[in-house]
Amino acid sequence: MTRLLPYPLLAVSLLFMWLLLNGFTAGHFLLGAVIALVAASTMSALQPSKPRIRRWSRIATLMGIVFVDILRSNIAVARINLGGRKLEVVSGFVAIPLEMRDPTGLAFLACIITSTPGTAWVEYRSTEDLLLIHVLDLVSEESWSELIKGRYEALLMEIFE
Repeated sequence: MTRLLPYPLLAVSLLFMWLLLNGFTAGHFLLGAVIALVAASTMSALQPSKPRIRRWSRIATLMGIVFVDILRSNIAVARINLGGRKLEVVSGFVAIPLEMRDPTGLAFLACIITSTPGTAWVEYRSTEDLLLIHVLDLVSEESWSELIKGRYEALLMEIFE
């Protein structure tokens, strides 16, 4: 069974999403099942490491913080873009030294930073453990470094390391 369907939860989730997006018909069910099987077998070819979650209780906290931060960033970016008067916006790059080494934690950090409007994950230098992000409205490099390290990295390290 594991050879035919190495990631059953992934395959079922993809099939479910396919049917939600396209409607439930026999043709869509068959096409969605084929796509789900191909995606699951492709995923097994990548041989991802299985993440180990150490503290499940911290996931809800992280989700709440990320939700609030995304909401606040959307409002701030909307003010910048829709503001009738010219606002002094200084954008720039911030280099942040990271202590986290877990690949899954780093992937989650990349998703969080990229999904927050006004910030973008630019580069991660694993040899130096240095993260480079771009910030739309850069007030202080130190505050951004403290925000990423204290707000996200610390929680992600609790969850994954």
